Amino acid sequence: MLKSFISIILIIFSITLTSCSSALSGLQAYVDGIDGYQFLYPNGWMLVDVKNVSEGVDVVFKDFLEPSENLSVIVSKIDSKKNLADLGTPTDVGYRFMKMVNQDSSNGREAELISAEKREQNLQDYYLLEYKVKLSNNEYRHNLASVATKNGKLYTFNISTTESRWQNVGDLFKTVTKSFNLS
Repeated sequence: MLKSFISIILIIFSITLTSCSSALSGLQAYVDGIDGYQFLYPNGWMLVDVKNVSEGVDVVFKDFLEPSENLSVIVSKIDSKKNLADLGTPTDVGYRFMKMVNQDSSNGREAELISAEKREQNLQDYYLLEYKVKLSNNEYRHNLASVATKNGKLYTFNISTTESRWQNVGDLFKTVTKSFNLS
């Protein structure tokens, strides 16, 4: 009886370890010691030179095989006394970003907020946001974002793909988004 109980526990333990490792397999770590953040990104993605990209963009990665898939981290200055809750609820922040995308009629983009939730890790709050964005050419993109504040900085992690690829990469992108954390 005890042997069969131990066998069942070992099987469950090995299945749990296998599923955990498979969720993280195919990912590499990126650590920015200067700005104090880190995240996982998929194998085969390349670091892009961001010297001539818009202000605040700290890092960009693109998929080598699917160049329309990318991730970025934007670091902006905010009042050093403000924390994430001072900016509003996850939904407030999500709608504010959506309005920024939609208010510029020249870009022809329309964003739709799908979900907004709060996550806490190591006493740090993060807002996880999910969007569907209609481009001017009537194509759709799917975006995930993780937003956090620390020491007078607003950190925005964003990962994006075409809507047609979302079914294939959605779970992976959710894992990558949740891996973003401040150190």
